[in-house]
Amino acid sequence: MSWRNIAQISENVYWVGIRDWNRKLFDALITLPHGTTYNAYLVIGNSKKALIDTVNPGFEKELEEKIKIVANPSKIDYIIMNHAEPDHAGAIPYMMAINKKAKLVTSNKGANMAQTFYKVPENRIIAIKDQETIDLGGRTLRFIEAPMLHWPETMFTYLEENKILFPCDFFGAHIANGLYDDEVDDLLVHVQRYFGEIMMPFRIMGQKAMEKISNLKIEMIAPSHGPIHRNTERILNAYRKWVNGKTKQKSIIVYATMWESTEKMIQPIVDILASEGIEIALHNLASADIGNIAKDLVDSKAIVLGAPTVLGGIHPLGVYATYLVKALRPPLKFGVILSSYGWGGGAIKHVQEILGQTKLEIVGAMEINGPPSETNIKQITELGKNLAKKIKEET
Repeated sequence: MSWRNIAQISENVYWVGIRDWNRKLFDALITLPHGTTYNAYLVIGNSKKALIDTVNPGFEKELEEKIKIVANPSKIDYIIMNHAEPDHAGAIPYMMAINKKAKLVTSNKGANMAQTFYKVPENRIIAIKDQETIDLGGRTLRFIEAPMLHWPETMFTYLEENKILFPCDFFGAHIANGLYDDEVDDLLVHVQRYFGEIMMPFRIMGQKAMEKISNLKIEMIAPSHGPIHRNTERILNAYRKWVNGKTKQKSIIVYATMWESTEKMIQPIVDILASEGIEIALHNLASADIGNIAKDLVDSKAIVLGAPTVLGGIHPLGVYATYLVKALRPPLKFGVILSSYGWGGGAIKHVQEILGQTKLEIVGAMEINGPPSETNIKQITELGKNLAKKIKEET
């Protein structure tokens, strides 16, 4: 008898995924302080069986052992590839090697990726169209194309009779504990962080996907990372806000400082914004977690960026933060840039070049030589008041 843990999440539907407690980095970029999961789901119909998504490379055998608890892996009829990234599709070659009959079901673009990345023979691939269905016998899988969430081939799978949506990365979270959403007290914090890191650049496609699923009766959302959502309205309401760029009266403040001059510029604007009732999210770039920055970019209306000049341009940590704003495309409306220099400026010009044609309105920018004077502090205070006014007035 296997000691592996699986869970029946609905009638004839089983979670057979993996908890990766030890993974601490994703894409050589995103920190995972709480690990993650690679969720896979086995759906058993009266006549056929389907495995929805697989797991990260290295966990193939564990996936097989978990499936064996309820079914023979060699008897699975369909392997559904909602998304071709290896953390979900990495075990496809293994599963198809131990099962000579299974067909891989994916989108048209996914079919090409399956051949390129996983060497799946064309004759073992079923390329489905949007809203196409597969009958498992008393269980019907409906496939919904959801391109660019967050790769071009992505699709969702909807189990009609059980009213379960399997959206792969959409609605996910990087956290290893908790099978269900109500078992993690601060789950929305992790979900928002994940949205900021992965989905925020694709908000427009997220809006389209939300519209496509709006008429579905969804009683459970089973993503491919993190807990399964039984309280579906909570996660759907959060995503409605985020994909539509709804922000708070909030400012994210990110800064780097070498000899404390820039930090002395940041301190008064933090104080004035807080005194004006603006929610503050403060991050020192020397120690900040990129995931927390991404989380706070999701619902901030403004950003204050502070960094000194280094060799004619903004400090490398400032470059990093500025590029994140450009790449993640958060719904920021306003920005302030603060910088100091020792013997030559240039940071503000550098920031403006990186931001290019973003729609961010720069409320003010200040570059000073050395630490701020009393006059500079007064100017920064006024800048903070102007920023607070902008934040409060914008709807």
